[in-house]
Amino acid sequence: MTGRIIRTIADVEEGAAVLCERCPRLAQARELTGPLPLRRRPDGFEQLLNAIVSQQVSVAAADAIWSRMKAARLTGPRKIMWADDEDLRNVGLSRQKIRYARALAGARIDYAALRQAPLEEVLKILTDVPGIGIWTAEIYAMFSLGQADVFAPGDLALQEAARLLYGLPERPRERELRVMAVQWSPWRSVAARLLWAYYRIEKKREGIR
Repeated sequence: MTGRIIRTIADVEEGAAVLCERCPRLAQARELTGPLPLRRRPDGFEQLLNAIVSQQVSVAAADAIWSRMKAARLTGPRKIMWADDEDLRNVGLSRQKIRYARALAGARIDYAALRQAPLEEVLKILTDVPGIGIWTAEIYAMFSLGQADVFAPGDLALQEAARLLYGLPERPRERELRVMAVQWSPWRSVAARLLWAYYRIEKKREGIR
């Protein structure tokens, strides 16, 4: 079974209060950021396909490609499987992303079952699909499933936010930030929201789509 699920902004506020009481640096960041966003998203195939589209491109480029895919009605598994490669290239997908999209469409993931699955199982099922790495799986667990105790230490914006907030000499690597995030359990996904909000304040740009 899963642990705590974030469903409402009140859940985010509860987690933020615990974190700020526990860590003065997070409390300092919270004073700058103000209220944190809920950031809940729907779950299912479309969200993971959107994540694949977003890989290694700017937010603006990802939004443009996704808009074209929606206009062409190429956001469902059957549509992806039935579409010609040329149709998918025409909306902006690279050859590699076409392969990933087809792999996801053919994976036949039981998305409803993921809602009740523990984090380790969610990550295993998702990362078994070509094109879905640990970052994508963790973001899905965080925002689409609402799991409260998941972090994404491979995220560059989170790494940079941690460097700035904690006065580190360099950006922590994924393994280092994963260890650092243990102290924020069982509210690691709220800590991530706080660090992304802090990143936006410090860098004057969004760290997460």
